[in-house]
Order: sequence, then structure tokens, then C-alpha cells
Amino acid sequence: MTPSAPDTSSSASQTTPTWLTALWRRCATLFPLKLVGNLVATIGFFPLYFWIMKNAGQAWVLPLTAFDRLIAFSPVLLPVYLSLWGYIALPVLLAKDKRELWGFSFGCASMTALALLVFWFMPTAIPNFAVDTTPGTSLQFLKMVDSAGNAFPSLHVSFSVFSCVVLARQLREVGAPAWLRMVNVAWAAGIVYSTMAVRQHVLIDVLGGFVLGVALGVATRQRAGAAAPVRARPA
Repeated sequence: MTPSAPDTSSSASQTTPTWLTALWRRCATLFPLKLVGNLVATIGFFPLYFWIMKNAGQAWVLPLTAFDRLIAFSPVLLPVYLSLWGYIALPVLLAKDKRELWGFSFGCASMTALALLVFWFMPTAIPNFAVDTTPGTSLQFLKMVDSAGNAFPSLHVSFSVFSCVVLARQLREVGAPAWLRMVNVAWAAGIVYSTMAVRQHVLIDVLGGFVLGVALGVATRQRAGAAAPVRARPA
């Protein structure tokens, strides 16, 4: 009797963690739509954001707290601050279907609309920090382009917190290991801290952004749960 050849496909599937396979399937689902949609949304956000910053009325300068004075100026954290634009793309990439994709998009659009209304009707700015921004550096470019306006609530914080909430849900659904879920929280926390460390925000607008991000995270979760189909009980 001729021995049968080993089934390499089944052995390969056994060596690949199921959560990793689930994440890959999520990434491949609706990928062209995710790519184009995320690109259009990101590009479309900035013109409106900077237009309001330029044309809103006289900004109220937010006060510093004792906590703000404890945060050391750390320009080395600028890459962490800028990493938001990669981090916010992860919930889009890992959306398992159109409903989840639209839910995240709805949350981001709602946060943006609410924050822009506040920026327009109650313009705020951070104090003029005396920081060394060497000409030609990334930090100097950031301070030149994204000035002290549009401070409260911090959309940088809102987007990172909302993304963290959605990513935590997605990682839990696929059974991702605890270390990966911890990386998610640490990345979001790093972005939040960096907003103060590079002197782009102060505690007051960070707290405002945190509340907004958590609120939309909870709201979209309830909305997803309400939209879930109800299974009929067997007779």
C-alpha cells in the first residue's frame, strides 16, 4: 500500500493562529473601497479644518493647569504624534463588512462635525509656548502649518481614542492575544500624551477630545448592537 502524501495545506493552517487568519480576511474584505474611502476622507478633512482655523473669530486662549506644567517638552515624540494618520486607518482596514465600515466612518464624521462646530462658534487656542523649533525640521513645519487654533476639543485625541475603542472591539472579536490588545491601548495612549509633549494641546482640550472619542465609541457600539439581527427561538 502506497503511503499517502502529507496534507501540507491542513498543516499550514494549523501552524497559523486563527486570529491572524481572521485579521487577514478582514484586511482583504472590501480592500479597494477601504483604500479609496480612507484616502478621500483624509484629504477632504484638512481644507475644511484649516479654513475654519483661519476664518473663525478671535480665539480664547486656554489656561494651563498644574498637570500641563509637569509635561516635559519632548520633540522626539513627534513621530508618535504623526502616527495617528496610520493608526486611524487600522479600524478601516480591519472592518469585517460594510456595516462595520460605515459605523466607523459615521463615528469619525460625527466627531469631526461636532468639533468643527465648536471651533467655529467657540474658537480656542493653546498658549504661545516658547519652544525651540529649528528651521527646516518637522516640528517647525508642524507649528507653521497647524497653528495654536482649533484647540478644544482635540480632534487628534478624539480620533485616537475612538480608533482605540473600535480596534479593541475588533481584536476581541477575532480572539487576538492580550499582548496585541495592550499594544493597541499603548499606541493610543502614546498619541494622546504626545499631543501635550509636542505642545500642540493642553490638558483641557485633551480631556474634551477624550470624552468625545469615548462617547462616539459607545454610541457606535450601541448602534451596531441595535442593527444586529434577532434570532428567532426554536418552537
